[in-house]
Amino acid sequence: MLLVAAYSATIQITMFDTITGNFWVPAAVLSALFLGLHLVVRYTAPYADPALIPAVALLNGIGVAFLRRLDLADAPAAERLNYPIFAGTGGRQLAWTLIAVVCAAIVLLVVRDHRAISRYAYTLGLAGIVLVLIPALLPNRFSEINGAKLWIRVGGFQIQPGEFAKLALLAFFAYYLVRKREVLSLASRRVLGVDFPRGRDLGPVIAVWAVSLLVLIFEKDLGTSLLYFGMFVVTLYIATERVSWLIIGLLLFFGGAYSAYLLGASVGGPFANFYDRAQIWLDPFSDPYERGYQLVQSLLGLGSGGLFGTGPGGGQPTKIPEVHNDFIFAGLGEEIGLFGLSALLIIYLLIVQRGLRAGLAVRDSFGKLLAGGLAFTLALQVFVIVGGISRLIPLTGQTTPFLSAGGSSLMANWMLIAVLLRVSDAARRPVDGSVSARPSGATASAPAQLHGAPTEVIKP
Repeated sequence: MLLVAAYSATIQITMFDTITGNFWVPAAVLSALFLGLHLVVRYTAPYADPALIPAVALLNGIGVAFLRRLDLADAPAAERLNYPIFAGTGGRQLAWTLIAVVCAAIVLLVVRDHRAISRYAYTLGLAGIVLVLIPALLPNRFSEINGAKLWIRVGGFQIQPGEFAKLALLAFFAYYLVRKREVLSLASRRVLGVDFPRGRDLGPVIAVWAVSLLVLIFEKDLGTSLLYFGMFVVTLYIATERVSWLIIGLLLFFGGAYSAYLLGASVGGPFANFYDRAQIWLDPFSDPYERGYQLVQSLLGLGSGGLFGTGPGGGQPTKIPEVHNDFIFAGLGEEIGLFGLSALLIIYLLIVQRGLRAGLAVRDSFGKLLAGGLAFTLALQVFVIVGGISRLIPLTGQTTPFLSAGGSSLMANWMLIAVLLRVSDAARRPVDGSVSARPSGATASAPAQLHGAPTEVIKP
C-alpha cells in the first residue's frame, strides 16, 4: 500500500504540479480492508500461503489508483484538486473492493474445508450452466455491451454472471474428473509417442466443446468461450496426465472457431459478430476511426508508452474507449511502459505459481484439481484480455482481474483467491503434529501426488 500511495502521489505531481492532502486516503482505506482480511486468514486459515494477499492487494490498489486518475482527468478543472475520494469510477471501485474482500472473508469463514465444496458439485454445475445461459437468452438491450452478450442489465444495475459461473463450473469439473479419471486415462492407441484416449471417452470433451461454441455464437465472445473450454481441458489434463487431451482440445477449439469465422463470412446471422471481430483483429487499420477504433487506440497507447512509459498521470489514456474496463492494461501501459506492464504480469505469474504450488502440496485429489484449475483459469483470463488489447488474439469482453472497474469480476476473483487460500492452508498444515516435507524435485505429474498418496513425513 506504500507503493499504491506513492503511485497516487506521482499522478498528482504530474497532473497538477502539487500534492493534495488526501492523496493517501485510498491507500489507507485499502490498508484497513486488507489488514482485516489478513486477520480473518490468521484466524481461519493460519497456514495459508502468505504471498497471495499482498500480491493481489498490490494489483487491486494500482487498479483503484489508476481509475481515480481517469476520474481526475475527466473532472472539471476547478474540482480536480478537491475531487471526492468516493466519487466517480475510482470511488465505486473502492466500494466494490470492500464488498469483494468481505465476500472473500465469508468464503473463508463458511468453507472450513475445501473438500466440503465437492458435496455440492452437481448443484454448482447446474448453477454454473444457468449463469452462462442467462445472458444468451435475454434480449440484447438487457445483456449486450460492445457487441458481447455477457451481462444482466436492469435499470442502473448490471452484473456479469459468467464471472461466478467459472467458479461453480470449475468445482463441478474437479469433482467429476476425480470420479472419472481412471476411465479417461485409458489409452486406445499411441501416435508419435502420444497415447490417445478411446473414442467412447470423448463424450465429456465433445459436450463442453459444444457448449463453448454455443457461447461463442450466441454470447458473441471468443474469450469467454475459450475460458470455459480451456479450464475444462486443462483440469482434464491434470487429472489424467495425458498430453493427448490438450492436443484434442486445441484442435477442437480452433477448428470450431475457424468454422464459425467461415460461417460468419458466408452465412452471417449469429456468426456475423465473431466474423467482424476477427476482421478487426486481422486488419484494425483498415477502418481506424470506426470498427477498428478501440484496438487502434490501444496499440497507439502501448506504442507511445515505450519501454518506460510517460509516467503516472503523464499519458492520455482517456482517448482509449473503455479504458476503465476492457482496455485498462493498455491505458496503464502508456504510463508505466513495457517494464511496468512486465512487472504486473510477473505479479500475476506469482499468484498463479502459488496456486499451482498449493495444488501440488495438498493431499487430496479434489483439492489438487480445484487449485490447479483455479490458478490456470486466472492465468487464462489474463492471457485472453492482454492478448486482445495487444492484437495477439481477437478482442474479448473479459476484464483484467483485480485491475478493471467492475464489481462482478472483483468479487468473483477475490472469492477465487479465498478458495486458493483455503486449499493452501490444507496443503501446508502439519499432519497430526508432524512436519510434512515434500521430496526434492516432486512434480505435478507424479502419480503418487495426483492420487493423494501420503507424502513423506519427517517426525520432529
